[in-house]
Amino acid sequence: MNQEQQKPVPEDHTSVSKDEESGARGLQRDLQDRQDRLQPADDEPVSEPVNDSAPHPEAPAGSGRWVRRLLKVGIGLALVAIFGWLPLKAVLQTSSVEAVVNARIVTLRSPIDGTVSAKPQSSTQLSVVHEGDTILHVVNARGDRVRLDDLRRQMSRMENERPSLAAKLAAAETSQQDLARQAAQFRDGRILQLEARIAEIQTAIEAAAARREEATAAVERASSLVKSGSVSTVEMARLTREQAIAHQTEIGAQRRLDAAKVELTAARNGTYLGDSYNDRPSSVQREEEMRQRVSDLRADLVHSDAEIDWLTHEIASEQLHYINRAEADIKAPVAGRIWEMMTSPGEDVRAGQPLLKLLDCTGAVVTANVTEGVYNRLRLGERASFEPNDGSASIKGEIANLTGASGAPANLAINPDALNKEPYRVTVSMPELDTTGKDCVVGRTGRVVFNTDAARS
Repeated sequence: MNQEQQKPVPEDHTSVSKDEESGARGLQRDLQDRQDRLQPADDEPVSEPVNDSAPHPEAPAGSGRWVRRLLKVGIGLALVAIFGWLPLKAVLQTSSVEAVVNARIVTLRSPIDGTVSAKPQSSTQLSVVHEGDTILHVVNARGDRVRLDDLRRQMSRMENERPSLAAKLAAAETSQQDLARQAAQFRDGRILQLEARIAEIQTAIEAAAARREEATAAVERASSLVKSGSVSTVEMARLTREQAIAHQTEIGAQRRLDAAKVELTAARNGTYLGDSYNDRPSSVQREEEMRQRVSDLRADLVHSDAEIDWLTHEIASEQLHYINRAEADIKAPVAGRIWEMMTSPGEDVRAGQPLLKLLDCTGAVVTANVTEGVYNRLRLGERASFEPNDGSASIKGEIANLTGASGAPANLAINPDALNKEPYRVTVSMPELDTTGKDCVVGRTGRVVFNTDAARS
């Protein structure tokens, strides 16, 4: 019976912890030592009387010793059974070798060059942050503001030029109005002048027609008198010549009238003929030039206003960019706690430099390592429970990831390589695990028990 009690329990490297095995074996050794110390007293030979007929008073005492011996053996077996149940239970369960509560790491980097300053925390625990909390503040006192200064100089120049441009436009418009008035007066005067000339030419035509008629009558009278010899041939020739001159004079006056009518029509249409081959007088030409200048100045003013509007927008945008380049708040993108502070207030940092690592407590998981045999039996989605080493209640979950010996490392707070007893890793999601705020229990150790039979049924 002692040999059976000392017989070692079969080890299963997949689930039995060394502490439980050593505790059970130590308890067995203590019970065996106590039993060995009591054995010589119980096995001591009892002297029997020579006379067989005499009564045997020792018989009841011997049976009592056997009862006590059996009772001790029973108690020892019960204790061994009780304290051996835990390692036996671990042997029968499919569990991990090691397990730890884990979460992903978010690295916050500086968006600009500058000096780091800390922001006061509203929470009582400085390591606990909520989503949107400002953790650090970076100020760049040497921010690049060259473009902002250039834009402001351009704005100042445009604002200074605009009043002068507006004054030039107003003066040009006044001059253009004066010249337009002069051109209108000239056109009206020219039309009146041509109308008077036409009237004069018409009078000359009437006079030329009267002289022609008179000359014609004189020639007719002279022709009747030439036959009677009262009018000489010379006189007849002179009268004939005067008749021809009167006729040609009338024709010339008619042509001048036609030309005057053409000039009048052109003047009414804004074109002036016969002024040294120039169809525009100086006043009209100056008015047209001033009109063109007014149009150019008005376009320049519109362009200046558009440039000022654009500069106003660009200055506002560049000022915002400058503020973003000059100072920046480092805010927590998720709720969690600070895992590692990689800088300190007053330190100069560069753009893109890591400032701190934030533990994303909103998506905590449990990472565990298992033996190869257990790993080959597991499937994604199977149920599992995490049993902390501190004896607290277990937490239900399911297998979210299986990583073999060649798996790539994950961005977790605790690198799975730290669980170095076995190379096979399992990630278990724990929706019931409360890891927000100050209750972020990343780093708590324990083991994961897999319920493979329930998942496959």
